[in-house]
Amino acid sequence: MSKLLSPLIIKDIVFRNRIAISPMCQYSAVDGFANDWHLVHLGSRAVGGAALIIQEATAVSPEGRITPADLGIYKEEHIEKLQSIASFINQQGAVAGIQLAHAGRKASCALPWNGGKQLSENAGGWRTVAPSAVAFNPEDNIPKELDTNGILKVIADFKVAASRALQAGYKLIEIHAAHGYLIHQFLSPLSNRRTDEYGGSFENRIRLLLEILKAVQTVWPQNLPLFVRISATDWVEGGWDIDEAIKLSFLLKTNGVDLIDCSSGGLVPHAKIPLGPGYQVAFAERIKKDAGILTGAVGMITEVQQAEDILAKGEADLILIARESLRKPYFAFHAAQVLNDDIEWPLQYLRAKL
Repeated sequence: MSKLLSPLIIKDIVFRNRIAISPMCQYSAVDGFANDWHLVHLGSRAVGGAALIIQEATAVSPEGRITPADLGIYKEEHIEKLQSIASFINQQGAVAGIQLAHAGRKASCALPWNGGKQLSENAGGWRTVAPSAVAFNPEDNIPKELDTNGILKVIADFKVAASRALQAGYKLIEIHAAHGYLIHQFLSPLSNRRTDEYGGSFENRIRLLLEILKAVQTVWPQNLPLFVRISATDWVEGGWDIDEAIKLSFLLKTNGVDLIDCSSGGLVPHAKIPLGPGYQVAFAERIKKDAGILTGAVGMITEVQQAEDILAKGEADLILIARESLRKPYFAFHAAQVLNDDIEWPLQYLRAKL
């Protein structure tokens, strides 16, 4: 059997292969509520053979949404529709995962297809929060610096969100600490100018993430997987870098995290990122080897053989497919053909199996 289509076991969960659908915002919710678009979007990729479906960045609070159309899990009422989505994914033999997120200073934005600019409070936006009163873009509103009570609220929001995710039937949580959103803003010295116990040293800048993790673990079962997505580098001199990412990943492993989802960038708009096929795989490889933790590779992985080679070389343990899964929702079936391998198809689709 190919490496890509071989199973992966993490704690009590068996992933039927090494293909995961990366969280991708759909900007299609109202007041955080999921709808049939989310059910069909996520469910079709579960039908399509992927082992893990990670739901898009789901806000732990209203002010944590990137846009007013983001999914949320900050109300008890959100659970009902999320429950139907998670249930359908799990019924297809995939694992339903959810990414818990807070956008921090990158919140309160217009929809991408409407320009994506930050919204004022008069235009349907809200006051954003951050580790320091430093905006993402010069034209953005200055975020409110979180005080101690604000930080405690963020931690509590992640904890309650994790509890609701469990009630909804998700089998995996990913904490979003990447792409310039709130937790990443605390990690990087470029956005974190604090002089208290949450700023300055590496140990202080990672404190919020570790406290969120600890709070989540009080409600998330020990037998279910827990991932963290990080940006391995800011791609800017003087910012968060791969060496700090490795140190953090080792600490996360010792604190019960199962896999690091290795992305990069997103903290500052002027970063020069060398885009290209598999441009972030090297980060997954280094973290896997130097921190001794399972890693997921993501970033312009579009070809089946490319994904197979990453796993065969030991550069990562899981392949996260994003935009390619929008083009090919049944990527796993395509992979089986390319690799001359066999995977289980839905009974309803057997007539199309070659």
